[in-house]
Amino acid sequence: SYNEETPAKRHSTFASAPSAISHPPNNRAGGWSPLVSNKYQWLQIDLGERTEITAVATQGGYGSSDWVTSYLLMFSDSGQNWKQYRQEESIWAFSGNTNADSVVYYKLQHSIKARFLRFVPLDWNPNGRIGMRIEVYGCTYRSEVVGFDGKSCLIYTLNKKLSNALKDVISLKFKTMQSDGILLHREGQNGDHITMELTKGKLSLLINLGNSYSLIKSNIVTSLLDDQHWHSVLIEHFNNQVNFTVDKHTHHFHAKGEFSYLDLDYELSFGGIPMPGKSGTLSRRNFHGCFENIYYNGVNIIDLARRHKSQIYIVGNMSFSCLEPQVVPVTFLSSSSFLALRGTSGQDEIFVSFQFRTWNKEGLLLSSKLHQSSGGFLLYLSDGRVEVHTKCWGFISLSGAGLNNGQWHSVSLSVKRNRITVRVDNDVTSSAHAFIPLQIYSDVFYFGGCPSSGNISECNTSFGGFQGCMRHISIGNKAVDMISIQQNGFGNFSDLQIDLCGITDRCLPNYCEHGGECSQSWNSFHCNCANTGYQGATCHYPIYEQSCEAYKHRGNTSGFYNIDSDGSGPLGPFLVYCNMTGEVINCFNLQLAKSANRENPHTVFFKYSASLDQLQATINLADHCEQELAYYCKKSRLLDKLDGIPLSWWIGRTNETHTYWGGSLPAVQKCTCGLEGSCIDSQHYCNCDADRDEWTNDTGFLSYKDHLPVTEIVITDTDRPNSEAAYKLGPLLCRGDRTFWNSASFNTETSYLHFPTFHGEFSADVSFFFKTTASSGVFLENLGIQDFIRIELQSPSEVAFSFDVGNGPSEVIVQSPNSLNDNQWHYVKAERNVKEASLQIDQLPQRSHSAPPDGHIRLQLNSQLFVGGTASRQKGFLGCIRSLRLNGMALDLEERAKITPGVEPGCPGHCSSYGNLCHNGGKCREKYSGFSCDCTFSAYAGPFCKKEISAYFWTGTSVTYNFQEYYTLAKNSSSHASSFYADMTLAREAITFAFRTTRTPSLLLHVSSFYKEYLSVILTRNGEFSDWKLKISGNTKEHHNCQLGFSQISRPDSGTTNRPVVSLDGIFVFQLHQFILSSGTEFNAIKSLTLGKILENSDVDEETMKANSQGFVGCLSSVQFNHIAPLKAALHHSSSAPVIVKGRFTESNCGTLTAADSTSTNAIRSDSAIIGGVIAVVIFILLCITAIAIRIYKKKGIYSKNEAKGSENEDSAESALKSELSMQNTANENQKEYFF
Repeated sequence: SYNEETPAKRHSTFASAPSAISHPPNNRAGGWSPLVSNKYQWLQIDLGERTEITAVATQGGYGSSDWVTSYLLMFSDSGQNWKQYRQEESIWAFSGNTNADSVVYYKLQHSIKARFLRFVPLDWNPNGRIGMRIEVYGCTYRSEVVGFDGKSCLIYTLNKKLSNALKDVISLKFKTMQSDGILLHREGQNGDHITMELTKGKLSLLINLGNSYSLIKSNIVTSLLDDQHWHSVLIEHFNNQVNFTVDKHTHHFHAKGEFSYLDLDYELSFGGIPMPGKSGTLSRRNFHGCFENIYYNGVNIIDLARRHKSQIYIVGNMSFSCLEPQVVPVTFLSSSSFLALRGTSGQDEIFVSFQFRTWNKEGLLLSSKLHQSSGGFLLYLSDGRVEVHTKCWGFISLSGAGLNNGQWHSVSLSVKRNRITVRVDNDVTSSAHAFIPLQIYSDVFYFGGCPSSGNISECNTSFGGFQGCMRHISIGNKAVDMISIQQNGFGNFSDLQIDLCGITDRCLPNYCEHGGECSQSWNSFHCNCANTGYQGATCHYPIYEQSCEAYKHRGNTSGFYNIDSDGSGPLGPFLVYCNMTGEVINCFNLQLAKSANRENPHTVFFKYSASLDQLQATINLADHCEQELAYYCKKSRLLDKLDGIPLSWWIGRTNETHTYWGGSLPAVQKCTCGLEGSCIDSQHYCNCDADRDEWTNDTGFLSYKDHLPVTEIVITDTDRPNSEAAYKLGPLLCRGDRTFWNSASFNTETSYLHFPTFHGEFSADVSFFFKTTASSGVFLENLGIQDFIRIELQSPSEVAFSFDVGNGPSEVIVQSPNSLNDNQWHYVKAERNVKEASLQIDQLPQRSHSAPPDGHIRLQLNSQLFVGGTASRQKGFLGCIRSLRLNGMALDLEERAKITPGVEPGCPGHCSSYGNLCHNGGKCREKYSGFSCDCTFSAYAGPFCKKEISAYFWTGTSVTYNFQEYYTLAKNSSSHASSFYADMTLAREAITFAFRTTRTPSLLLHVSSFYKEYLSVILTRNGEFSDWKLKISGNTKEHHNCQLGFSQISRPDSGTTNRPVVSLDGIFVFQLHQFILSSGTEFNAIKSLTLGKILENSDVDEETMKANSQGFVGCLSSVQFNHIAPLKAALHHSSSAPVIVKGRFTESNCGTLTAADSTSTNAIRSDSAIIGGVIAVVIFILLCITAIAIRIYKKKGIYSKNEAKGSENEDSAESALKSELSMQNTANENQKEYFF
């Protein structure tokens, strides 16, 4: 049977050289042992006919010290043109024996169908020589072949009853003599067709359903199919789904078109198109080569042809045999490989020709002498082109382009008298000529490189040797017999493989992930990851974070960011707006719906810039998602109460219909007002169901994550008189990241969490955060039979990533200059792919180790994944692990920790690592999942206390913050002020604020006490138009109506030299004087702080009174007085804070520097100049030195654009709708701002 494994009985053997044969007792064969042990020996087996080989076994020579430790296995149908058998995807060599007697048995992953086998020793016992006994296992192989000469084809007429079957299965094997040709074609009357065509050694499958082409090129699947070896093809077509398999590599795709099945004629042709011109888009070249075992839906086509059945029609000459080409290729394995052949000395001309194929852009092809005294010439590849260079005459010619594409290319060199001609691919346009005076003298030609020993002047070159294949080598129009050279030693060679071309496509399969472009050389491949959103040797690891939460905790501010929700998974990144409380995804405009009923509904589809799979990954990752859906109605109902049938509904991402509306719950056919009992008609559960002839609405947020986002809305009740509706879909808002803070605490060295086996055969990435006080411990480990992967803390400053994929253990180590066991969060990222392994800790440079070019590449694990420990319960980790991701998928550490002894869910102490993200006096507060910044005592707001709180002050505006009521002082009038309230008497005041104004003098800030002491900060002019002065005036017990300090602000053109000015994009930043306040200054019983105009009667100095006449007009921002933020209290806590506001006072973003602020370059008059600055005032009693930095912005009319934010409430839903409809065109233009 096919699966039966029995030793092959009928065979003959011969070897590469004379062998020493031993005859042990009991008539047992002693084995093969050549007299000379070198890498050019081989043992060949002829099985008599093509046989399916399933396994091989080897032993050493009987009773000897001769055995082979590694070998290559080759196969052939003709005894020539061999092909190497590969294990996995890149392993060439088999591991052999370690002694003479034990048997090493290999079951082949993919069986070999061939007549000849060849064992080529690579290494052997260093204390002996080559010695082998072999056994080959397999079974008979049924082979039906047919040969085509490039001018013929075979036509099979199908059974008409079965021709319209929705499922077709076609299988065959082919061996081609040419790199181009049509293998299969079938066509229909309406343009439907299916064609399989070979183009430049690559197979393409073209399927057309209803005049829409679906072209799948198998260079995605396989290439180099013109190697004159058998290749298998399987096409499975069901409806519009197609599986296309070439040599075990499968590509799945959907054929495009209007129909789900092919409407084809009853004829199927193999080897060509029977009627030229029937399909004008395809090549006319027929197939030249052989087919084997052609089956169509189980029917043996070649058997029908052999028996001359009526279903078969043959065009041209076709034979039931397969002629083997007599081509002997040569493989140049390394840059030190060469082939030296005798030339034709004494001739008056030279003609050399050959074919080559390679992936390398550079390499020496041919070199030789032209004359005894003139030196040699060089023929070499340079940047994929053929160049000719002579020692005496230098560079001569350049021919061809892109010759390193892995295809066969022909080169001919002709030298006659004083003329050199080079022709590439028989193309006259690619030929080059040069006229130089020379005499012909050439005794040796060096192909591919030069001998490493000896001084051969014509071969000395800086060009590297050629790596690739050559064939059809001819010198003086006489073909070179490479078999004779191999057997008899005519000529000289090194590091060659004769009678096979060992070129491989290292981009097949393509290990470049996420659309990375693969390019290759002879020994390796390279991935171009540009514009993919990924990085690394195989474009595996994402560049972007998985959520806004991750960006937030890197300290990023709100803005547009790319996020990659599944990390290194198949989904790509997409753009969202992060307001650092969550993602904002898409916004849709208000739309009107009319004349819709159940027979003719109004249906709208919402298309997001991200795919539904990307959105689903983002939603699953988030803590909470919501989307506002507003339905405006006038005589348009959502539900027909009589029959209970919905009249309008929406559809979510799972394509399910939903009849609950914004603010309601799933499975509850109600609106928000129905749940709250606030509908305009209590008999209905939605406002719109009241069916009134006036505009109303049902609006609210949809927050059930499994149903989001909204993809479709259907409206059916707008066809009655005066009936209409409108709808508006808000952006998809998501916040939080369920995995970012997911953590576990490991309390004992023997505790661990276990998870299912990690599957990362060809690419694997692991990332996590950890913190610990221990000096060592294993973070995670996963074992296989031999393979393993492990990440561990080896010492307080060293992390190691170790693994084995079959090439022996390998380790990447990163050493940190600082201790990693400092109980702070540290980030670890490890990646292993077929090219390299890398490890990175925090922001330290990444360390990486390259993988061997032809080693094992598949990581095969089978045990459980251990986190925080090992299977042996030794070297366990003590500390916390957080946000553990494997290939982009997060592991739920907390859920597993709940049921695991010695491990606790969660991990406290985030502020020790993230507390520095809280700015401007914000305090870090611990949370179970993460932390928060408490901005209570900060003048700023936002998640990190970085958002400026600004307000615009109009003429006469006054904002007063009262520190203590007067009656408290009256009750304690007999006591000293400092005895009843600590803050009432301050020896140090820290005042910071920013301002922007166009007016001087201006009173910026005023602090008063119950004892009529005060402090004023005034902006005034000093001189006509040149300088401004910031004065701090006050009245204390020690200083009555005096100037406590001042700082002078100079214009850039004032000519002063002791006040340096820095100009930056039109904004003038002033470095100001330091000033010292007198010691002993003390404020007693502080009463209030006023921003803007002082409204109450106050005994102040003349300059303060003058500045107070207009108060302050302009912008104040981020005002802080010790731990009090009066401006923030007035804007955000006016109802609870002791703040009194008089006059027009509006919150604004005027304190934020905008682009417009920095673009002015024109000089303006000083009386309209805008003066702004950030002032930090610190008043010391004993040590009173304050530096004040002032920024001056020269811009007219800026504040009219930065007035208060906010909107007025509309009087009714109808007016709101009309307003929105009137803005519809404008919104269409502006909505791009919210798209990603």
